[in-house]
Amino acid sequence: MKRNTSIIILTYNNLEYTKACIESIEKYTDSNTYEIIVIDNNSTDGTKKWLESKKDLKVVYNQFNAGFPKGCNQGIEIANTNNDILLLNNDTIVTKNWLKNLKICLDSNEYIGAVGAVCNKDENRQGVDFSYNDFFTMQKLAEKNNISNPKKWEEKVFLIGFCILIKREVINKVKKLDEKYSPGYVEDNDLSLRIINEGYKLILCHDCFIHHYLGTEFRKDLSNFYSILYKNRDYFYRKWKFNTFSFDEIKSASFPLIKNPINILELNCGIGAGILELKYKLGNVRIDGVENDKYKIKFSSKFTKVYKKLSYANRKFYDYILIGDLLEKVNDPKKILNNLKSYLKRDGYIVGEIHNFANVKIISSLLNDNIYNITSNKKNIYTINDIKVILDDCGYKIDDNFFWYENFNDEEQILLDRFKQNNKNLEYTYYTFKAILK
Repeated sequence: MKRNTSIIILTYNNLEYTKACIESIEKYTDSNTYEIIVIDNNSTDGTKKWLESKKDLKVVYNQFNAGFPKGCNQGIEIANTNNDILLLNNDTIVTKNWLKNLKICLDSNEYIGAVGAVCNKDENRQGVDFSYNDFFTMQKLAEKNNISNPKKWEEKVFLIGFCILIKREVINKVKKLDEKYSPGYVEDNDLSLRIINEGYKLILCHDCFIHHYLGTEFRKDLSNFYSILYKNRDYFYRKWKFNTFSFDEIKSASFPLIKNPINILELNCGIGAGILELKYKLGNVRIDGVENDKYKIKFSSKFTKVYKKLSYANRKFYDYILIGDLLEKVNDPKKILNNLKSYLKRDGYIVGEIHNFANVKIISSLLNDNIYNITSNKKNIYTINDIKVILDDCGYKIDDNFFWYENFNDEEQILLDRFKQNNKNLEYTYYTFKAILK
């Protein structure tokens, strides 16, 4: 039986956003394939009057701002019980083939439980580097992008709730969003994990681009926004036993140095976000993980083989071992480096990320007696030369590298100029914030 889609949109003021969003749905979505449900959280800017004029919408008018999770649940309750559920922010503009492509992906595999779109904002690495100054150009770019292609489907451990299409059978199992996250934020992280727990996959559809303003009422009052965010992050941690930053634990700086791998091992792989991204980028490659947090392993082990200890991994097996900033966090970095050799093929590599303590920003912080935040989670601090000496002592040769730089403020620039006068040859060291070494 073919399933239509119930598109649930929450409104709280921002009438112009809502108009543009719904008009784009009506223009770029096949008729008779969807219904639009609007939950208005007591808008005061004319939104209610405009919604009343739209006779083809299902609308619930709340007498107070019920927040995002509650509002979404209200929409789910009145949606056609045969329909898939699509949660869509009102500050979005949809594009040609947007829903069609999401549905193709969702229905392509019984184990796909929810799918999401890419947009012009890079939260959760769901951004696309499209450059446009007007919506005509945006729609042309989207039309060229929005050609259904399974090669552009990326499995994720989390999909942002600005546009997420959920299969009806999945909604029937997870029931609703957790309203303890009200008025909003982090509930989509929670929902994603609950869907995965039910045995389903989350897919990001790079063949579906929509525009996202990211201009919600919440963000207009930053002090209130952060208060809500911290509260919800705390609740998430108490519920899942790891924090929301786990979704961002991706050693992405190391990825450009990986060439023609067959077998990869990621140390401290967390909940598997990096493993999934590598699988998408590299294709048919084996990627194992090492993680000792049992709550994180619960998820990463759904995507690949994860060992609780490095000693359980296969010896002389890996082309690459990704260590991130591990050398900054261990008591004996040389012992770790020597130990890793036994897990590498003879021509294998480790790829690590090292913060450079000789960077002008760090030196400036030190001179201003403000170094704690930089060193609080580190057991070891290095300059680029330090780490080269340690690697050499352990028998490693640097095959490739690149350096990350950051812009300097006026005070830091003055300091940099002074250092450059004393030693021109070390200029790159003063600039480098992080060194990525293969």
